[in-house]
Amino acid sequence: MPDLMTDAQRNRFWQALQAAYPQPACELIFSNPWELMMAIILSAQTTDKQVNRITPALFREASTPDQTLAIGMERVRALVKSVNYFNNKTRAIFNLAQVVADRFGGQIPADFDTLITLPGIGRKTASVFLNVAYHAPFIGVDTHVFRLCHRLKICVGKKPEDIERQLYRLVPKDYQADVALSLVLLGRYICKAAKPLCAQCPVYGACVADIKADIKKDKP
Repeated sequence: MPDLMTDAQRNRFWQALQAAYPQPACELIFSNPWELMMAIILSAQTTDKQVNRITPALFREASTPDQTLAIGMERVRALVKSVNYFNNKTRAIFNLAQVVADRFGGQIPADFDTLITLPGIGRKTASVFLNVAYHAPFIGVDTHVFRLCHRLKICVGKKPEDIERQLYRLVPKDYQADVALSLVLLGRYICKAAKPLCAQCPVYGACVADIKADIKKDKP
């Protein structure tokens, strides 16, 4: 196992991250919980920018579960066909709309344990939804969060669930509502997979990543 951050280093990192991203915001564009849930489902293996390109047309016709069911699965598929895995995502959206309309009166449950029983909703989707919709202290572990936890030596794990479990233990409760979105923004724009922009990093002083040491060696 690689050397991980010490407790003191983690505390310094969380403070630096919060200072850098005091009010992190999800970059998906939506106006109600159903639109958010559809956008989250569509964003798997697809960039938020691409999702935001197609959702205005989708939301005009399917802004609620009932509207989604009314336009039919084929119309939903036609509206989202430019995203990756659009067939699977179409089925997930339509099946979820059916359950939400039939069992919950068209309102998406705001309870994690209930959400993960619904079709197409796993732990990450439920966590992201509750975190973004209600600023609830849920930590959704996407590819950015998973990658940065390893690169920055916050914690390690073979699966996202391993990282999620450790983050709930390692992140102070006051930071938990913002940590996932902050790490996503850091990973998306600064701590990129191939070429991290260390010179622009707002948490550079709290970083203990090996790649930082490598980049420092290359400086004149």
